[in-house]
Amino acid sequence: MIKFRVIVLTICFVGLAGLAQADAPNQVGGFVLDQDIKKFEDRVIMDTALPVRYAENIEEVEIKFTKGFKSGLIAYGTCEQPGHIVRIKLKYADSSKKFYKNLLDRFKQRFGEPEEYRGDPFKIVDAWKWSFTNQQNQSISLILQHNTKDEDEKMGNSVKLTNTTLIEKDLLCYKRKQLDYRERLRQREWKSVKTEDSGWELFIPR
Repeated sequence: MIKFRVIVLTICFVGLAGLAQADAPNQVGGFVLDQDIKKFEDRVIMDTALPVRYAENIEEVEIKFTKGFKSGLIAYGTCEQPGHIVRIKLKYADSSKKFYKNLLDRFKQRFGEPEEYRGDPFKIVDAWKWSFTNQQNQSISLILQHNTKDEDEKMGNSVKLTNTTLIEKDLLCYKRKQLDYRERLRQREWKSVKTEDSGWELFIPR
């Protein structure tokens, strides 16, 4: 009888874990993580593509006008899987606190209570984070934010959906290629550069 209960509990646990993975979000606003940005060329402005600051291997493009949203940036990798979307950042057209609270309630209904508060103690920036693991064992983060005062943060209501596993893999790919390139440079036979100065004059500032 005890063994039977253990088996039942194990099956239930595995079933719940599988459900949690299946429910990991991968899209918002019609954009989908891990899809090629080329599939959304009619919805983004490819001419706006720029490297992300401090993460040059990731590029971001602005979205075209999308009903319900004021603006947005779609980020994709350039190394491990070039062009595959790794992050979706969208700003809602409605910047009101009422809309944010409505969104937060609906997020909680779908994903449960958030794991982490990402805002400040005074709630000038009010932000909540959910973390998931999808069926490919990839880490997904979801942040819903409301801000109407802090100019250093995105103003209004915004959502950010990120596949952190894809970002990390693309960064490792980029670093590996950079190291390979530098190693190839070091292995070249460089000729010594001659200068007009010689002796101590070469070493001492003047």
